[in-house]
Amino acid sequence: MGVEIAINVNPQETRVAVLDNKVVTELYVDRAKKKDFVGDVYKGKVVKVLPGMQAAFLDIGLERAAFIHVSDLSIGTEPGDILVDGGDDDDDKGPELPRPKRQNVLPIEQLIEEGQELMVQISKGPIMTKGPRVTSYCSLPGRFLVLMPNVDHVGISRRIAKDEERARLKDIMKRIREPGYGYIVRTVSEDVSEEDLRLDVDFLTALWQDILKKQEQRPAPAMLHTDLSLTLRVVRDLFTKKVDRLIIDSKEECDAVRDFVKRYLPEQTSRIFHYDKEEDLFDHLGVEMEISRALSRKVWLKSGGHIVIDHTEAMTVVDVNTGRYVGKKDQEETILKNNLEAAREIAYQIKLRGIGGIIIIDFIDMERERNRDKVYRTMVDAMAKDKARTRISRITDLGLIEISRERVREDIMRTLSDLCSDCDGRGYTKSATTVVYDIFRDIRRIGKASGQQKVVIGANPIIVDMLLDTEHEGLEQIERECRHQIVVQGDPLLHLEQYDIVVLEGAARE
Repeated sequence: MGVEIAINVNPQETRVAVLDNKVVTELYVDRAKKKDFVGDVYKGKVVKVLPGMQAAFLDIGLERAAFIHVSDLSIGTEPGDILVDGGDDDDDKGPELPRPKRQNVLPIEQLIEEGQELMVQISKGPIMTKGPRVTSYCSLPGRFLVLMPNVDHVGISRRIAKDEERARLKDIMKRIREPGYGYIVRTVSEDVSEEDLRLDVDFLTALWQDILKKQEQRPAPAMLHTDLSLTLRVVRDLFTKKVDRLIIDSKEECDAVRDFVKRYLPEQTSRIFHYDKEEDLFDHLGVEMEISRALSRKVWLKSGGHIVIDHTEAMTVVDVNTGRYVGKKDQEETILKNNLEAAREIAYQIKLRGIGGIIIIDFIDMERERNRDKVYRTMVDAMAKDKARTRISRITDLGLIEISRERVREDIMRTLSDLCSDCDGRGYTKSATTVVYDIFRDIRRIGKASGQQKVVIGANPIIVDMLLDTEHEGLEQIERECRHQIVVQGDPLLHLEQYDIVVLEGAARE
């Protein structure tokens, strides 16, 4: 079995899994109450300019203000001043669109001012507490092309390898392009006819003109254009000739996809299937199991070793352990085999989970330089097919590899889970003994009573059991010292770290 795309649809969410030989390689989730805004175009109003950061915040009508850096402003530039990342050989990143870069930038305070209206496109959706990042270089993806209205440039996807085909496509685009507009020819354009490319040029041009018309008519903040639904985006960006079949468990969505595909590549319609069995589609394909693994902190390796993935505010840290794997030869060989297997699994988990930003991997220490090189090369090879822009540092003497990976959306863990209400995201809670000793200190702070007072302690039943059992001597000692009568009451609604101390006919303390 080759490449498959499975789409699970229900009223609350849409989930998409890409499988290569039955192995889940990509996972996307879109929820009705938590929209993915990347690609949407807005008319926004500048609410604050920050010269010290060379950035500004815009009100685009969303819950949080959008952030724009001076390098993402097309104001005051000419097409000749702008390059697209990668020069003429631009990479087609699917949903992650090519991003223009300015060579010479004036200070942001000379380009925009508070109250000014700008048309922008979301390049990175809201992540955790941060609002969306926007750019004034808009990019509109079609089936075969990406239109860049602000950039006078034509690029060809790097994944089109044949020089003759690249030259053919470039020659066609010189003839059919709209003057002053830029285009990226996508990977799926290989062997496509001039007529198909011309239709895409006409469609994208009309779409852009419609956006410009809305910009003139609507006051800021306002949405001017929203991208396709997740299902149709996946079909547009991922449903290439290399995909053997696309399976959808919704009849209505399946019909919509067929209609969409008939407009572009009618010969691929036969590879679209409606799944109508009783068993859930993701259960049938084993995707649910992979989703569970993608949410697990610990991931076991086939050899018996394991990796541990921890997320922090600034980075993601991955620790490699041999676990139950003891090997058959010398220790260095055992460690090398475990590290090599871990490198491949880590690359898989990074892509599956959509982890971005800084990633630090702590491999098991290896004494030999050639073994460290093997692990590094394995890591590079395993990440080679990643669509996100990635930089990988060489492995250090301490066995560390640093990866910087482009982040355009929240990873699967943050999409499908919330911070733990018990530990508030710390990953741990105080021990019962620590809480008991905190209670002792708080009672002592009440001080010695002039006369005997009654102190009532309300706490989690686990804490109460400890106060009345292993720590009862300490409780009795405090009663003697402070001349209090202490009453302990269990409250299962209180978290392990929570407790109430009430002095009858006195002040309540917590």
